[in-house]
Amino acid sequence: MRALLQRVRCASVEVEGQIVGSIGPGLLVFLGVAPGDTPADAEYLAEKTAHLRIFEDEEGRMNRCVLEAGSAVLAISQFTLYADCRKGRRPGFSGAAAPETADPLYRRYAELLKENGVEKVERGVFGADMLVRLENDGPATFLLESK
Repeated sequence: MRALLQRVRCASVEVEGQIVGSIGPGLLVFLGVAPGDTPADAEYLAEKTAHLRIFEDEEGRMNRCVLEAGSAVLAISQFTLYADCRKGRRPGFSGAAAPETADPLYRRYAELLKENGVEKVERGVFGADMLVRLENDGPATFLLESK
């Protein structure tokens, strides 16, 4: 699994003209699932997301995690994190898991964030055409991988 974390001042996701998730300060997480990923991958990434010290402390150093910052998480499924762009001009997506594998692991990741203490976890709609809005903070962007 791959998680692309962006520290944001605010973020929202809209599906068919309706906002289905929004947060204030926190993390916007784009989550990709690969074939062979398991619940253990979701556990690893959720724990890492909740405890990664990427929020500034009083001295301006990245020394706080999302829990300590009292922030929220907006998780969006994004199979394009596994796009293969090495050949030709059209990306291939065989590196992404099928929806029947990816959706349950995406949902489990969001549940595990809550189990790790993140109080507010919002999600997009798996497989939907989504409009994501964000206000980057930093910018600070981090790529996590479970393998």
